[in-house]
Amino acid sequence: MRKLEDLKIKVYSDGAGLEDFRNLSKVPYIQGFTTNPSLMRKANVTDYLSFVKEVLPIVSGKSISFEVVCDDFKGMRDQAMKLASYGKNVYVKIPITNTKAISSIPLIDDLTHHAVNVNVTAILTLEQVEAVAKVLEGGAPAIVSVFAGRIADTGIDPIPLMKAAKKILQDVKNAELLWASTREILNIIQADEAGCAIITVPPDILKKASLLGYDLAALSLDTVKQFCNDAASSGLKL
Repeated sequence: MRKLEDLKIKVYSDGAGLEDFRNLSKVPYIQGFTTNPSLMRKANVTDYLSFVKEVLPIVSGKSISFEVVCDDFKGMRDQAMKLASYGKNVYVKIPITNTKAISSIPLIDDLTHHAVNVNVTAILTLEQVEAVAKVLEGGAPAIVSVFAGRIADTGIDPIPLMKAAKKILQDVKNAELLWASTREILNIIQADEAGCAIITVPPDILKKASLLGYDLAALSLDTVKQFCNDAASSGLKL
């Protein structure tokens, strides 16, 4: 039976709950962590720097990505430098554009060549991957986060795109391709087969990791038992 630790791909947890950080930091196959402003809002995080300072000791030197939280590039740079100062394991998430659709490529170029580990986020097109690859080469360690799940949400198969992204990045030795917006355990297998270096998985999906490679006949029986038990617990009668 296949297990997550048997795959080549690195599994990162994607969330903002402190209890999830504590629990998952102890799981051997979790090699890093990511978060974003939307996840932080959901977890009721209001003091960003306190959150950063609380999370860093928990992850014990594993890779952790924190995102900038402003829309102007000077502000992004200032925030990136501040976040990067917290440790060599910190990657700073920079969106591929700001909300005005102005490219972040010049900022990414600046940061990566000033020893800031960047995680370029919200990428959905190969043109964006190509632009990022050109400026990352020769810079600090970097992550290129392609939102495969959001691509799939539009009805487009993300696998050919992820394979093409891998090819674009193959000569950029300091950059790793990340499959973002994971929707199900199958995505981990797909990302591994597409050649992605990393996949981010929310804690609720990670809870299903024990099903990886599970015998389907046994799962069928488990499902029947669940339905039967739920019917009895609910007192359903006909």
